[in-house]
Amino acid sequence: MSGLMKPFLLVIVYLVAVVTPLILSALVGGPPRQFHQELASGLGILAFSMVLMEFVLSGRFRAISNGVGLDVTMRFHQVMARTALVFALLHPLLYQGTPTAGPRPWDPTRQLTLTTDFSALSTGIIAYLLLAGLVVMAIGRTQLNYKYETWRLIHGVGALLIAVLLLHHTVYAGRYGSHPVMTWVWLALTALAVGSLLTVYLLVPLYQRTRPWSVTSIIHLTPKQWEVTVTPEGHRGLDYKAGQFVWLNVGHSPFSMRENPFSICSAPAGGPDVSFMIKELGDFTSSLNQIKNGTRAYLDGPYGNLSVDGRDEPGVALIAGGVGLAPLLGILRQMHMTGDSRKVKLIYGNRVVDQIAYREELEQTLGEENLTYVLSEPPKEWHGETGLIDAPLIDRTFSEQEFRDWVFVMCGPGVMMDAVEDHLIKRGTPGHQILSERFSYD
Repeated sequence: MSGLMKPFLLVIVYLVAVVTPLILSALVGGPPRQFHQELASGLGILAFSMVLMEFVLSGRFRAISNGVGLDVTMRFHQVMARTALVFALLHPLLYQGTPTAGPRPWDPTRQLTLTTDFSALSTGIIAYLLLAGLVVMAIGRTQLNYKYETWRLIHGVGALLIAVLLLHHTVYAGRYGSHPVMTWVWLALTALAVGSLLTVYLLVPLYQRTRPWSVTSIIHLTPKQWEVTVTPEGHRGLDYKAGQFVWLNVGHSPFSMRENPFSICSAPAGGPDVSFMIKELGDFTSSLNQIKNGTRAYLDGPYGNLSVDGRDEPGVALIAGGVGLAPLLGILRQMHMTGDSRKVKLIYGNRVVDQIAYREELEQTLGEENLTYVLSEPPKEWHGETGLIDAPLIDRTFSEQEFRDWVFVMCGPGVMMDAVEDHLIKRGTPGHQILSERFSYD
């Protein structure tokens, strides 16, 4: 399946999943009411369906994220969460002017009244406020400076609570949700959502317990960058492709929230050991120097589709910013170890010269003609490229034919990747020949 068809298929499957309860409600719900009442119910139904599907779009299901790219999956997850919030916020407002009477969610004709039973309404009100809070916290997560582990816990528990509250509200306060058919539909969809959460937080850790790893090497690469290598204990290791990443947990129980996503910088052809290039950014990464050899570790993965395996382009262009070198180094190592005949060029940007990692290996593997260093704050004696990885630099590095024929793989700051992708498209590089993944979103 082509790269463009996979995201399109994801959208189609998603739309079918969220619209099906709406269609079923219309079929079993009886005579239509006034337009604003039907619109209010429809928006509520869609909002609940979308909230439940958010559990599946969490990014931790490889069948989804590896097929279309984790960045696509997560961006879709975020956009749909905000859309669901808008629908949920409009849902009660459109009921204004609708008669209310009695503890039941409809009158004998099921056309006129809404419930006044506060217990049924209260769960919807609480979910309404929680959903708004959860989305706002997600958007402002960077500004609020949450630890990654804290955010995962809040996000998971909050989403679960919202789903349970909405189930109660939908079944006991909704005109359509109280129909026996729809009650079973909502129960099944909620069970799917809760099951997906249990898979991530219970079943996967149980599986990880049977496949432990141990730290065998900690290397200080640069003042703020480290290489961590782990070895499988009692199993064959990880079946991955160069360029992919895993969630890494070092020194904690597999049920712990203390795991972080890191790209693999080693190559599958290099053996069962797996290495990571990690930059100190706080939390776990600030204590790398304290990790001792033999420390137990767990890996969840592999994830991602930043891979050039099986592609037929004659050349591979690698563009890295800072620690974004990690997955590209894995690709370069795999190509070198397997004798891949494709041509390779690497542009590697950093702020200062001391941040350049694996310099000797890169120069031996690529040679000067295929390796371009870029420094935004170069020393006086620097004779290489300066500034940022921008359009003029890209034009100096690649020919017209290479723009058309090569595959471009990039990893680094979002601003860099946006600029490079835009320029590549202007130069005629087909979209399916531009590979990137982003992991930092609001």
